[in-house]
Amino acid sequence: MNIKDKSIIELDNICKDIRSEILRVVSKNGGHLSSTLGATELIVAMHKVFDSKKDPFIFDVSHQSYAHKLLTQRWEEFDTLRQFNGLCGYTKPSESDDDYFVAGHSSTSISLGVGAAKAIALKGEQDSRIPVVMIGDGSMTAGMVYEALNELGDRKYPMVIILNDNEMSIAKPIGAISRMLSSAMASPFYQKFKKHTENFVDNFGEAAHYMAKKAEESLKLITPGIMFEEMGINYIGPVDGHNLTQLIEIFEKAKELKRPVIIHAQTVKGKGYDIAEGQEEKWHGVGPFDLDSGNSSKKSGAKSATQIYTEALLHLAKHNDKIVGATAAMPSGTGLSELMETYPDRFWDVAIAEQHAVTSMAALAKEGFKPFCTIYSTFLQRGYDQVIHDTCLMDLPVVFALDRAGIVGEDGETHQGVFDISFLRAVPNMTLFAPRDEKSMHQALAFASEYNHPCSVRYPRGSFTETGLAESIPFELAKSQLLRSNSSDILFIGYGNGVGRAYETAEFLESDVGILDLRFVKPLDEEMLSDMSKKHKKWFVFSDSAKMGGVGSAILEFLAKEKILHVEVESFEYEDNFITHGNTKLVEESLGLLPKQLAKRVEELL
Repeated sequence: MNIKDKSIIELDNICKDIRSEILRVVSKNGGHLSSTLGATELIVAMHKVFDSKKDPFIFDVSHQSYAHKLLTQRWEEFDTLRQFNGLCGYTKPSESDDDYFVAGHSSTSISLGVGAAKAIALKGEQDSRIPVVMIGDGSMTAGMVYEALNELGDRKYPMVIILNDNEMSIAKPIGAISRMLSSAMASPFYQKFKKHTENFVDNFGEAAHYMAKKAEESLKLITPGIMFEEMGINYIGPVDGHNLTQLIEIFEKAKELKRPVIIHAQTVKGKGYDIAEGQEEKWHGVGPFDLDSGNSSKKSGAKSATQIYTEALLHLAKHNDKIVGATAAMPSGTGLSELMETYPDRFWDVAIAEQHAVTSMAALAKEGFKPFCTIYSTFLQRGYDQVIHDTCLMDLPVVFALDRAGIVGEDGETHQGVFDISFLRAVPNMTLFAPRDEKSMHQALAFASEYNHPCSVRYPRGSFTETGLAESIPFELAKSQLLRSNSSDILFIGYGNGVGRAYETAEFLESDVGILDLRFVKPLDEEMLSDMSKKHKKWFVFSDSAKMGGVGSAILEFLAKEKILHVEVESFEYEDNFITHGNTKLVEESLGLLPKQLAKRVEELL
């Protein structure tokens, strides 16, 4: 949609149409809602002033980019948002040339912008191209942002950074004064005057520099941008993020400066949908819901693994005041919000700062506490150095509780929790284990609470797969549980939620199979595996994890070490590819991992 020649009235109507379409589709498909509604005018103004065909449009996380998708020839496809084989919920260059970069994790945008600005400078394209970055105030809590700003302020590459502040917490009491000053500070006159003044005082030594600096600081102190200005980046704001006239005017001025500029725009989360306006986490990411009432369309089913984790940790924390915990900006998603309410001095949301979460919990462990670092599997990737250097090297007893392990569905490639076993198994002093149902979750956390070394416990999004297998017994280090024995050559080895998949697959087979709940992938139950090798010659491994470096790899390494050569191992873990978005069952079907499909593969392999 070309909006370059549209009037303000026409652009306002386009914003209304965009919001209406976002609400219609997200209420049907689920997705990110409040942030993307709030960013609508910002994105329309971006497309009015800049050109996404040549200017890198970089959206931090990019969950707020739905309006961008609608403005870039994807209106007709928008019904397929987050659906299998449909539009991705994040920016994706393979989907459109207007999407500059894959995004899904936060706080990468300014670094990408600096890199793009360097490339533009090297190509000599500064007069025709400029990176345009949109970042939310939440993403500004991660350290990577300041690493990028530090270099940008020093190098002074032309870039426009739009800070989408939807918390309405900065400079609200003096908003009117700030708006007036922001417009003045963005004007060519002010910028030209500032440059001339800098040149003038250069001739009068340090005293003049000192006086000029103090005069400028006294002006900037009544705006919230002094930190950015001190870093060498021009600051404009706060501005009304829903006033198209003001936004377009300021974007034009920022574009002309040919310097790094931060435009601080204040927006309202959920703008245009009364039920969601001002809400914070509840309307950030939603499942299908009724537009009129705002009520979820999803019927309540089995208890989720996250709910079980919350209940189990609450019970442990009640009886052990040394248990503490942290999450990184996902208190509801990880189930830690109830613990934060019950024990506000012992459980913390540290914002989007996984590295800080891990290292701070390591210090608590050193002081004699028992930290539960509760993070999505995909997000622990961001704290990997801290796991190795700050936790395992010191052999500190931090528990890494990894929610959303396995396929997570509609969030897709950037969020699938498939790598944690592979990257944690290589770290010395780390112990890895997983529950398979509600009772074993309680038992796994009870074990973790008493364990004096670093450990990781993983569990799926949604509910565990129910089985009719033997009841779980308490966890014991490096001990598996044989759930079903038989006299055939076939042994199904399940890990975590893979036990349920092994059970369901076995139900499709005519022949009986043995089923082993591995429980620990590091250290393995070598005694049990040695015993099983004498009884079963064909082993099939079930785990919601990457095949490379995963559970099957650990078992093969054990067999090679022990020179057990007669056992054939087939792993039904994920192949070496990034896994697309979509309904989990459809994604699993595309990978050939539904129990009926696996049963057929077992029969073919036999």
